[in-house]
Amino acid sequence: MLFVVLNGSPNKDGNTAMLLRTACGVLESLGDEAVFIHVSEVMAGDKHPFCLACSTPCTGRCYAGSGLEEAYNLMARADGIIIGSPVYFCTVSGQMKAFWDKTRKLRTNRALLNTVGGAVAVGGARFGGQETTLRALHDMMLCQGMTVVGDGLYEADCGHHGGCAQQPSAEDAEALKRVDILARRVHEVARATRQIRADRL
Repeated sequence: MLFVVLNGSPNKDGNTAMLLRTACGVLESLGDEAVFIHVSEVMAGDKHPFCLACSTPCTGRCYAGSGLEEAYNLMARADGIIIGSPVYFCTVSGQMKAFWDKTRKLRTNRALLNTVGGAVAVGGARFGGQETTLRALHDMMLCQGMTVVGDGLYEADCGHHGGCAQQPSAEDAEALKRVDILARRVHEVARATRQIRADRL
């Protein structure tokens, strides 16, 4: 199966990226293909970094032929998507919000309907807005018709919203454990729901 992992941090090698690369490793260990996308990088060449709702329904003309279009095409093919963001004032980064705002064409085409989604967030403190950031990420995915899961697994526990870490995330053993569980849950649910995505196509 194909999974897309989206880093919403402006830092390519920071705390959020570290957690997401951990998720990639888990998915690959399960035999899946995991594609890591740094959203700031794919949006860097965009003339209009923010959605202007220039066409309704969206035609995607503002990013046609760009790395952003390639990223969205990958997402449309994915069985699952794991999204990560640092906490910015108790919600997602501006980079992630700008990237997701431009997914309007995917929504028009129902391209992410029944795609399985999970989320991770990193804050500067133990209770630094991680759960509200996860909920914002969940809302963004639900608006695309995605099947959102938390970090619960039968072999572990029922979990919570997703993977929450305090920086430095590499030293947050509990967060690394929860990201491992989240990746396994996303894989498990994606495997169980493959047929409904096939029907979508």
